Amino acid sequence: MAVPKRKTSPSKRGMRRSHDSLSVEAFNECSNCGELKRPHHLCTACGHYNGREVIAAEG
Repeated sequence: MAVPKRKTSPSKRGMRRSHDSLSVEAFNECSNCGELKRPHHLCTACGHYNGREVIAAEG
């Protein structure tokens, strides 16, 4: 069975983990109501997607 010969240094460990950090979620402004929404997702405030109403707005 393969076993490491030396302890992995903190520098090497950090370089390996450099791509594991969490990224900030992206938000775009809804073209209809101006609320923040996720890109390529339905606007939860007004029910619009890609310039047209997909779900009727509650209210």
